Amino acid sequence: MEQMLNWIVEFQSDRIIRVGVHGAFSEWVAVLSGVPQGSVLGPLLFLIFLNDLPDWVVNGISMFADDTKIWMGIYTVKDQESLQDDLDKLMSWSEEWLVKCNPEKCKLMRIGHGLQTEYEMKKNGKSHKPQVSHEEKDLGIYIADNLKPGLQCTRLPRKLCRYWG
Repeated sequence: MEQMLNWIVEFQSDRIIRVGVHGAFSEWVAVLSGVPQGSVLGPLLFLIFLNDLPDWVVNGISMFADDTKIWMGIYTVKDQESLQDDLDKLMSWSEEWLVKCNPEKCKLMRIGHGLQTEYEMKKNGKSHKPQVSHEEKDLGIYIADNLKPGLQCTRLPRKLCRYWG
């Protein structure tokens, strides 16, 4: 096991990159963080790195690549506080592990209820309220906050017509 860990450390150490455009290249620059893109090990190392994130939250969580969703049925003020606590834990985890979390890209979707719950995400001492969304596209599927399939039914055929029409 130690030999494998040493190999991974070596794989991540002393990396340099440069950019090439039409035969012209930039200077070489040291890579200080991240996993090598385009490598076979990159996705595996990324998954290992994120593996403990679900242990930080209490409510439902799903992760796909660099996309994370946290959810919970909100019936009481305590439920709302629990979801806010998970958002706080997510931001703490991202700060502790130096993973950039952009609160401006985070969205809130209220599904099946009209409760005007409020949430915030704190980063670098600043508070950000997630934008409320009524529809989202997730892995090619359109989701509406009323859970009716109309959005998918109207957008999918239009997309198919572009390819086959």
